[in-house]
Amino acid sequence: MDFLDVVRRRKTTNGAFLPDRVSEEHQRLLMEVAGRAPSQLNSQPWRFVIVEERETIDTIARISGESMTEAMSNGTFFERYKPYFRFSKREMEERRDGMLFDRLPAPLRPFTGQVFTSRGQKLMNTLRIPQTLGEENRKLVAGSPLLLGVMLDRSEYRPGELSSFYSVFSMGAAMENVWLTTVELGMGIQFISFPMEVPGRWAEIERLLEVPPELELMAVYRLGYVPAEQRRPPIDWTSTERKRPSQYVFRGTCATPQQGWDDPAVPAASG
Repeated sequence: MDFLDVVRRRKTTNGAFLPDRVSEEHQRLLMEVAGRAPSQLNSQPWRFVIVEERETIDTIARISGESMTEAMSNGTFFERYKPYFRFSKREMEERRDGMLFDRLPAPLRPFTGQVFTSRGQKLMNTLRIPQTLGEENRKLVAGSPLLLGVMLDRSEYRPGELSSFYSVFSMGAAMENVWLTTVELGMGIQFISFPMEVPGRWAEIERLLEVPPELELMAVYRLGYVPAEQRRPPIDWTSTERKRPSQYVFRGTCATPQQGWDDPAVPAASG
């Protein structure tokens, strides 16, 4: 696959993966491309842990689902991320950033217009919408054949110092290599973000993975193969609409009206 085609097809996988185990060959390849990322003075501050043990995946899935339920029940999720939600293609075209929720989970569709109001929050809680979405999140993570934990060496990652920026920047480059490679391999990837949203839940994952004191757990991703019909189709970059200069407005991390920082906190958002 052409490199630019890979970049254009890159996305977050918000749906389920195939149950197939990720082959050792592909696991090694993902670690190779991560290690080939640039880092300050070739410090290579990243460390990775690959999780295939079913019991561990199920436990992280439970923590993620419970975290999602809590963050949505108390309103902190919607309050924190409401500047990034787009509920129509027209809004997406006008703003050219954020996430388009054109496939909003069925339980949330009646609340599109009032999801950020106290009345809407109370009604969702009464109908146990956060619990429903939390259970969907748990199932997604539990159905993943592989999890990838990303850590930074604390000797390099020292918050408040310039080395901290360098190490986080390097980790981002390493993960971008991994992310792009999943496209080539017919795989998908999603950031498991909700345990970070609720105090104390991230620490549970750190203990579960037995992260040593000299390392800082920065992120956990779920990976797996995706059905062919769910893979992003090629983008027609030769059309007049795509070639207009106004389409290429860099705003935050958004390079096009349809692509932004797609932290997949809600399973059914477009990536």
